[in-house]
Amino acid sequence: MFETFLVPEKSVVTAKGDGAVVDASAAAGKTLLLTLTITRIIEQESLDVSVWGSPDGQDFGAKPLLAFPQKFYRAEHPLLLDLSANPGIKFLRAHWEVGRWGRGSETPMFEFQLSAREVPADVLKEAGAETHQRA
Repeated sequence: MFETFLVPEKSVVTAKGDGAVVDASAAAGKTLLLTLTITRIIEQESLDVSVWGSPDGQDFGAKPLLAFPQKFYRAEHPLLLDLSANPGIKFLRAHWEVGRWGRGSETPMFEFQLSAREVPADVLKEAGAETHQRA
């Protein structure tokens, strides 16, 4: 089962940047649960995190595979990434942008991590059945 960090635990960032290129060939065509965990933040700032895919680890294209909604607070934010629509994707990389406004230091500061874990097909099927029953 594929499980890794796209941004290592307790990473502290003060400017926009990219995570390391991660070999996700073991997860090709599968669904991943991405969990963005923000553990430290100062007031009046924002964090935008997106995940990019590449077939060769070099060209990540012009558009991300997925983007989390803009974040302002400490919390854990899960999001599913279905790689079945992009079977050629073998590598993943996180990208983040930070913003800051208001009083005090103009330098933003976030401590966060981004993990990726394969979701087994039977769990997805069961969740789909529950969703279908509720509708």
